[in-house]
Amino acid sequence: MNRTPLLLLALLLSACEKPMPFESAKTLADNPERLKELRLQCRADRSKLGDSQCNAVADAMRIRFMGKDTPYTPHPVKGF
Repeated sequence: MNRTPLLLLALLLSACEKPMPFESAKTLADNPERLKELRLQCRADRSKLGDSQCNAVADAMRIRFMGKDTPYTPHPVKGF
């Protein structure tokens, strides 16, 4: 039995599904309205939106809260 047509059919069917567009944390941090919308969607149904997108939403929230490239330069402790 030749399995080539079956394999070809499976490949064609799997190629039909388009991946969801992924928005990066940087673009979400610059667009607070879209960030709020995606944050609510992640709370409601994380599996529908996907772990990678919800992780980008969380990272964008961190960027907005902590700031971009916030330097931390502690002052050195000087002895007596």
